[in-house]
Amino acid sequence: MARKLKSDRVLFLATVLLVGLSIVMVYSASAVVGLERFGKPSMFLVRQGMWAALGMAMLGLVMRIDYRSYREPVFIWTCLGVVAVALVAVLFSAPVNSARRWFGIAGIGVQPSELAKLVAIFFIAAILERRMHRIDEVGYSLLPIGAVTMVFIGLILFEPDFGTAVSLGLIAAVMVFAAGLDYRYILGAALAAMPVIYLLVMGASYRRRRILAFLNPWDDPLGAGFQVVQSLIAVGTGGVWGRGLMNGVQKLFYLPEPHTDFIYSVIAEELGLIGATAVLLCFCVITWRGLRVALRAPDSHGAFLAIGVTTMVGLQALVNISVALGLLPTKGIPLPFVSAGGSSLVVNLVGMGILLNVSQHASTEA
Repeated sequence: MARKLKSDRVLFLATVLLVGLSIVMVYSASAVVGLERFGKPSMFLVRQGMWAALGMAMLGLVMRIDYRSYREPVFIWTCLGVVAVALVAVLFSAPVNSARRWFGIAGIGVQPSELAKLVAIFFIAAILERRMHRIDEVGYSLLPIGAVTMVFIGLILFEPDFGTAVSLGLIAAVMVFAAGLDYRYILGAALAAMPVIYLLVMGASYRRRRILAFLNPWDDPLGAGFQVVQSLIAVGTGGVWGRGLMNGVQKLFYLPEPHTDFIYSVIAEELGLIGATAVLLCFCVITWRGLRVALRAPDSHGAFLAIGVTTMVGLQALVNISVALGLLPTKGIPLPFVSAGGSSLVVNLVGMGILLNVSQHASTEA
């Protein structure tokens, strides 16, 4: 029997804890940066608070919308069209740090590549629901999924945003694999993509430097390896209990972008192993409960939506934390719910709203 109007409280609590932590840690990590750049130490705190309020309002609204409405063709094609136009439009925006990933709407920066991940999940879930019985037929099931995904990936690479493009490809791969696609297709696609990825990485000097810095950051600690070295110093000096909230040192212009890409390093330094582990556990809980929702979903469409959203959040958290710990090459992917940034926060909270709505309809039996 189905559970109606009763969302997964554990999933909701883990999400709220991370959003609450974001408000505190963004201020701690950005106060000095805000004072230096804008003369306002609370600059990023106010922005993050506004985005968090909007995101939580969206979560509350979306979790009351029946997830089955996301399978409607009019909704899906409208979303695909809007996102495609936005991804093209952003290429003509003013560059920020040599990339065109944002454009302003009423003074607010919007990053369409974040929305592209969620819209791709809508499309793939709808296609898989109708065609998973013939999932191994390339022309019937995989071609439309591959075409839309590759168009989005191609436009995102033009920004350029290699990390988000790879994330989108991995989300699609996980969803079609969960639908029962033979692993040989996944393996073949991965092998075919390797030369392309190699050319993309080695063909850009800044990406090549990141790979070399990842292999040995101490070779160039003041150059290409600077971010990794400073992050490891922050994590290492935090110890078990940390230096204490607001008492971190690496955020004082040693650690680049401490309130966004490397906020986990600030957490590790100020809250120590205990705080860093607590954050990691929150993401483990979200991943566990998300997969649990997928297993208990009343239909395949709900299951694929849950898998897609869970992969989107879990994969992004894994990459961000791994970069902070020096386990992956440096990449500008924010920590979901925690890093400063509006588009990522709102999109991820909308995703959680969808996941919570699916959990309302989930079976009480595993």
